[in-house]
Amino acid sequence: MRPDTPAENVDHTAEAARLERTAGLYPEDAEALLLRAAAHLELSGDRPAATTLYDRLLSTPAALENPSLVRALKASNLWEYGHEAEARAIIDGIRTTAPREPGPWVIIAESLEAHDELESAEETFTEAARLLLPDAGVEPPQALHPLLYGRHRVRRMRGLPHDDWDTLADTLHTAPVTLDELHDPKRVWSLGSDNPAELEAEISRLRTELGAYREALSRPFPVAVLHWPAPELAELLSAYPTLSAEYPSHETHLTTIESSLRELSTSGTDNLGIVTGTVPSYEAFAASEATSPDDPTLLPQYATTLAARGRAVAWPPGRGAGCWCGEGRGYDACHGV
Repeated sequence: MRPDTPAENVDHTAEAARLERTAGLYPEDAEALLLRAAAHLELSGDRPAATTLYDRLLSTPAALENPSLVRALKASNLWEYGHEAEARAIIDGIRTTAPREPGPWVIIAESLEAHDELESAEETFTEAARLLLPDAGVEPPQALHPLLYGRHRVRRMRGLPHDDWDTLADTLHTAPVTLDELHDPKRVWSLGSDNPAELEAEISRLRTELGAYREALSRPFPVAVLHWPAPELAELLSAYPTLSAEYPSHETHLTTIESSLRELSTSGTDNLGIVTGTVPSYEAFAASEATSPDDPTLLPQYATTLAARGRAVAWPPGRGAGCWCGEGRGYDACHGV
């Protein structure tokens, strides 16, 4: 969500302006684009302008995909430039509404942690874990891992003994550096050492961890398969009947997606993903390419563009996760059979 490109390599103000212009061209992607623009404004030091963008999103008449995430980012930003009381009020409101997505919880907990309110940060992480984590014995999806890692970190900083969720976090963490070492408060202290050898060793470890973290966040999807929900496919074929040859039926479409991905996986292609299309988004993409939407060769280009915008979800879903088709059943009992 927040770009981590060093300020000396990017004109964050110009990049924010570019993203705002792009949001005007692609209103269906405005939420994601404006959030990235706000992140660049924060990095440029213009936090009031970032707050203006968050307020613009929250006041839009269109329904936001994740309004709690926008509020959490606004709270975190406000606190950083002296609006603590307003930030706390927003954080309290988010905790009261108990969003069902991990992002807002992680952001507000990390904001509390950043201001040395470790006990409140731990309470927030724990509250989210109780609400969102699956039953014992079911591996949590990737999106929930930051909750466990953040809670582990705060408890380590507080000197608390491991509990079952800390053990689960250790199990899920696969980087060469263990969570216990990564979250050791002494590592922070070592950065203040006067010993050049200690500083160099710690900086080297941090670079290794940052490299692994960036790689995990920016994993590309070499193959992203396009998925149309049933209502969208019906609308697409009604508007562009020539595409019926590509999609004989919705059931066939879903079967083809799963079989194609399994075939790619068997052939050695990894890091596969699925992107979900909408007719307005597809038509806007066709217009941007100066091509008719009824051109079937445009479909894979559209899928690639959606993936490049961060819209791809990994395939196959994790153990116990819902099926990618959106039918409401678990993957193992649906297309994963």
